[in-house]
Amino acid sequence: MVLSLIPFLIPILLAAAGAVAFLRPEQALRAAPVAGLAAFALAALAALGFAVAGAPAGGARLDLVSAVMLPLVAGIGWVVLRFSVTALRDEAEGPAFLGWIGLALAAVLTLVLAPTLWMLWGAWVALSLCVYKLFLTYPGRPMARAAARKYLLSAGLVTVLLGLASFGLGTGYGTTSIVAIQAAAETGIAPAGLGWSAVALILAAVVASALFPLSGWLTEAMEAPTPFSALLHAGIVNAGGVLCLIFADVLLLVPGALALLAMIGGASALIGALVMLTQPAIKTGLAWSTVSQMGFLMLQIGLALFPLALLHILAHALYKAHALLSAGTAVDTVTTARSAGPVAVPEVKAVALAFSLALGIYVFGVFALGAADKAPQALALGAMLILGIAYLIAQGLAGAAPWALTGRLAAASALATVAYLAFQAGAETLAVGHLPLPPVPGALDWAVIVLAVTSFSLVAAAQTLLPNWSHHPKARALRVHLNQGLYVNALLDRALAPKPA
Repeated sequence: MVLSLIPFLIPILLAAAGAVAFLRPEQALRAAPVAGLAAFALAALAALGFAVAGAPAGGARLDLVSAVMLPLVAGIGWVVLRFSVTALRDEAEGPAFLGWIGLALAAVLTLVLAPTLWMLWGAWVALSLCVYKLFLTYPGRPMARAAARKYLLSAGLVTVLLGLASFGLGTGYGTTSIVAIQAAAETGIAPAGLGWSAVALILAAVVASALFPLSGWLTEAMEAPTPFSALLHAGIVNAGGVLCLIFADVLLLVPGALALLAMIGGASALIGALVMLTQPAIKTGLAWSTVSQMGFLMLQIGLALFPLALLHILAHALYKAHALLSAGTAVDTVTTARSAGPVAVPEVKAVALAFSLALGIYVFGVFALGAADKAPQALALGAMLILGIAYLIAQGLAGAAPWALTGRLAAASALATVAYLAFQAGAETLAVGHLPLPPVPGALDWAVIVLAVTSFSLVAAAQTLLPNWSHHPKARALRVHLNQGLYVNALLDRALAPKPA
């Protein structure tokens, strides 16, 4: 009985801390970190209780997804609140900022725990309002106002799409209980109209995750205080992925919707990664990295690799929170570091050999570790990840590179293979009975797999060969276009700019 009440207390505690910041601003600097720590402790206790005793009866929806997200969001929230107290201690906007951060955290945790469709929808609406206000922490900054307008457009679109999906699912299954819908979908029940409900849900997740081209508000979040940027990139932007994981069994009943999600996610992952490589500022590069990572997350979900997607959310959130909160010191570290010397430039022959070697090591590792019976979707995803190692091996095979470097990079490829297969096996083991495993791929699934592997291979090869033709006028022009995010953001700025009186 006590365990069933703990999840409710977590968002209530953070919401109360947010209210204190508005009602008693002089107490905000002390109340916020204390509330954050207490929320994290309760979240860890709830997750431990779920691991030991399973989901409690009644109350909040505590399952594997919420049990992972609770301590993750609460923990990052506590760090962000502490950082905020230090960063905004002497600023007039500090108390209000802490208030909106507390309310935003409460809304995220309510979304994660929501037992019904309409509570889920209401939590998103509340979160949207909080994020909009956080964007305007410094309302005098024109770029902050522009980012807020873009976010408001995206959040409004998600609100409509999520409302349509909730209405369709509630009408189709005859209940607004998310647990009941999950149970019905797990048995294969697919009511009429499920297809358009699933598409609306997927599109809501795509927009909420700031996938390209609706990523302008995320890449311009740096105009707001750094703690908000960290919370946005490490926690709030994961809402789209969490939505898909909550309704994983529903999405499996609509393979076409998953295929659509995989293609949109894969395209965003590639574009975001290419744009990231052209950014001169570390925080802007990190922002585009998030666009790419969210795209890759959606690709995983589109391939029905739900346990791996949950692991991805956990790993990316922890990494990105640390990267953004420590970005200032990272600049000092890089500028004072000793140069490692010139980077070896691989020729076409070295690139071809590197890709063959990386994939060869991956295939050998798969069979040596007895993982050949894994789902084709998971094996294909591993091949795409190994292509990143191929880029390093190509540098090791370049004519000017020492053989010791070549050996170390080949060993890194083998280690990456073992690590991927181990994490995959661990995630699948923990998810048994909680998240569905990928089904046997049909013709549509195979088409998506081939398209994804081919696309990632071509882009990885182009990136590896880039130094050989980087001085060509067309390559320079492409770099300029990518640096500007293919101008989508500029066009959106123009469309949303206030009209002169």
